[in-house]
Amino acid sequence: MQCRGNILVAEWRLRGGPLVSSSGDSYPGVGGAVASRKQLLTFDKKQIDFLLRESPFFTSTTFNVLVHAGVGSAVVLQSGTVLPIKVHKNEETGQVLNVVMAWADEGSELKVDVPVVFNGQKKCPGLKKGGYLHIIRTSLKYLCPSEHIPQKIEVNLTNLDIGDKIFMHDVSVHPSLKLLSKDDTIPICKIWATKPAKPGENTSSHEHPTPL
Repeated sequence: MQCRGNILVAEWRLRGGPLVSSSGDSYPGVGGAVASRKQLLTFDKKQIDFLLRESPFFTSTTFNVLVHAGVGSAVVLQSGTVLPIKVHKNEETGQVLNVVMAWADEGSELKVDVPVVFNGQKKCPGLKKGGYLHIIRTSLKYLCPSEHIPQKIEVNLTNLDIGDKIFMHDVSVHPSLKLLSKDDTIPICKIWATKPAKPGENTSSHEHPTPL
C-alpha cells in the first residue's frame, strides 16, 4: 500500500504485513455477483510507519483507498473510504503486523473511539493554584456518520478551578454524533487540589485527593 496525500493504494498480493480491511457489507462484483468486502491487502510498511508517526489521530481519520490488482499494476479493482480501527504491533519490536480498517461509505455510520485532547492548562485557575489535572477518559465512543467523524475532541480547561469537573454531556460535537454511553454524567476530568501521592510516599491524609 502506498500513500498519496490522503489516498491509500493497496494491492491484492500478500507480502510483508497485511492490511485487513473489513466490513459486514457487500458490494457488486464481476458480472453482478455479490462479493464480500472483507479483504486481506498488502501495504508498504514504511508508508504505514510514516502515517502512524505523522498522524496522532490515525484511528479517527478516514482515508481514500484504491485497491490495485497487484504490485505495479495500474488496474484499480476497487476504491472507497476507510477508517482505521486497530493497529496490531509486535509486543517486543513494535513492528506493525497488521491494520484493521472498516469501510466508511457515504451515508454509513461507524462506532469510533474519538481521542480527547485537553487545552488551556496554562490558563486554568485550578492548575495555577497548584492543582492537578486528573484525566478520567482519554477517548469517547460515538456512533458517527462517515461524513462527520471528528479526529479529536477538544476540552477547554481555561475556566476550571479546584474541584471542578467536565462531564461527557459538556462536550460539544456535531449534532449527528451519538454518544455510546448509558450515563453521560460520567466526568471526563477533574481538577484535584494536589497531585496524588506515589506508592510508598509518606503524606498526611489531607494531601490525598478526594474520590470522584
